[in-house]
Amino acid sequence: MKTTREHGKWQVVAFCLIVLSGCQDNQQRDQSVKPIPKSGSIKSEQVKQEERQEFERCLKAAESGDADAQYNLGLMYAKGEGVKQDQKQAVELFRKAAEQGNESAQYDLGFLYGKGIGVNQDHKKAVEWYQKAAEQGNAAAQVTVGVMYAYGKGVKQDHKKAVEWFRKAAEQGIAEAQYNLGVMYQKGEGVKQDHKKAVEWFHKAAEQGNTAAQYSLGVMYENGEGVKQDHTQAEVWLRKAAEQGNKQAK
Repeated sequence: MKTTREHGKWQVVAFCLIVLSGCQDNQQRDQSVKPIPKSGSIKSEQVKQEERQEFERCLKAAESGDADAQYNLGLMYAKGEGVKQDQKQAVELFRKAAEQGNESAQYDLGFLYGKGIGVNQDHKKAVEWYQKAAEQGNAAAQVTVGVMYAYGKGVKQDHKKAVEWFRKAAEQGIAEAQYNLGVMYQKGEGVKQDHKKAVEWFHKAAEQGNTAAQYSLGVMYENGEGVKQDHTQAEVWLRKAAEQGNKQAK
């Protein structure tokens, strides 16, 4: 007898503002992600001075038309680093960089349009900018475009296109995309239903620690869908999900 448990829906990659290495050099991407500081957070005078100096460097480079500097400057306005926070100014700088093909700016501009931050909310424009970044191979954008096609948000709903974008990101190793692709195969949305392939993609995401995938994989083992029924494996994966706070797995 199959246990009825609800599988989750599509996931997007958690959004963060990624800062490039600075405005003096060749703009190699700094892999560290710097979170947006909470309002009211206390900064030392030294930090404030360093941020102001970096702002001045970025400003000079941005005014010369450097796309990466425009993007960095936009981030500084978005986060209020070295300058008073101004989301509208951030949008304009992201736009300048995005129009020059900066994929990070294209992605962030899509996010701001989607959330209505610094600009009127416009899901159609969000999709347009996300897709520009996705076409350059930006995996986070590929996942997001897939989700927007899956839900029909800012674009006509199209599960086949959603699958295409999820697959591109999944093949780049993005856990959220792997999970999403598993959901599509499990549900038979945009692709022929195939529980075996669903298990394969859930497994890839689960091994990266994706809790929704761990839960879904546990359910598949529990019910013997796409894999030989194995209550021990089901318990293993459901426990992993539960330990990370997945309420459905408890």
